[in-house]
Amino acid sequence: MTKDEVSRRAFMRTGSAAAAAAMAGVALPAKAASEPRIKWRLVSSFPTTLDVIHGGIELIARRVKELTDGKFEISVFPAGEIVPGYQVLDAVQQGTTECGVTCGFYYLGKLPALVFDTCLPFGMTPRQQDAWMNYGGGLELMRELYGQFGVLQFPCGGTGAQMGGWFRSEIKSAGDLKGLRIRTPGFVSEVYARLGAVPQQIAHSDVYSSLEKGTLDAVEIIGPHDDEKLGLWKAAKFYYSPGVLELDAQLSFIVNKSRWDGLPPTYQAAVAVASAEARTKMIAKYDAVNIAALRRLLANGVKLRYWPEDVVKAMYKATVDLLQEKSQADPLFAKVHKQWDDFRAGQSLWSSINDGAAEHYVMAFAKQSGK
Repeated sequence: MTKDEVSRRAFMRTGSAAAAAAMAGVALPAKAASEPRIKWRLVSSFPTTLDVIHGGIELIARRVKELTDGKFEISVFPAGEIVPGYQVLDAVQQGTTECGVTCGFYYLGKLPALVFDTCLPFGMTPRQQDAWMNYGGGLELMRELYGQFGVLQFPCGGTGAQMGGWFRSEIKSAGDLKGLRIRTPGFVSEVYARLGAVPQQIAHSDVYSSLEKGTLDAVEIIGPHDDEKLGLWKAAKFYYSPGVLELDAQLSFIVNKSRWDGLPPTYQAAVAVASAEARTKMIAKYDAVNIAALRRLLANGVKLRYWPEDVVKAMYKATVDLLQEKSQADPLFAKVHKQWDDFRAGQSLWSSINDGAAEHYVMAFAKQSGK
């Protein structure tokens, strides 16, 4: 390799780090030769089969190592290798591991307001969520919540809008949801329960077999890319859209606060930078790979369906009712909900004036052109 090539690659590495640092809102301190060598373990709520998510988590570990000259190493352990996927918060809180990647809405039994860290039905898009987190007070609120567990949180990924899910039978009205055994997470489960369905909490690794055996009638996972890899199309043929119940599912890097406080500032900055980069790239990759996967699924006989209007209306009413009830019962939930709802109202207004209105025409003209 020539000297010029070495210089160019070094520039690209530093340029990428600087860009990510700017996005994360942190300064990237100069590296000190005297900084210690540190090794941490990261536990994930997700299996390696969800390769976009797992790849984003691996990106965090790789970037942290690069930005600290190899002195700060984070080893990544998928769901089940050290702790089950839904016990990541417990592991980090108790110090079993130093850090983890998970979704806040897995822990509603501990603190219902953590749902706002991931997503809510009829909530915000990834871009709107980022605006709330960075400039609407969302990050401060979420850190207040996680602080109750001795944990610090950084947004570190996202799926974009998820599909409505896979159903063994066609859904023609809201009445068809009654008695339906559906695998779905968090707050979305409560919405389905209000509509008469029977939500199931099943790990990603067991979803296909449960659907194939008929112990599940429906499954909501993520979107075409992941759903194709999990083989769900072989066990259920009806695929529903749009993903009004999850317009984005934000992932969070969480770290034990006492271990965080013991890190050098340069290492802390590296974590913030890496998490911000992973958030952006994970959403972008899903947008890039989902359409090809959807085309393959349709070619394999999958029947794409749109929610009947009465189903969407029933989902919306159930969501509004649940939010009101939880706010009345829980002052902390009410505090977060009010700030989130006020911010979302402004975002919806702006979208209706500009972005959303423009996208309506873009999609209409694309349809006319046959693309």
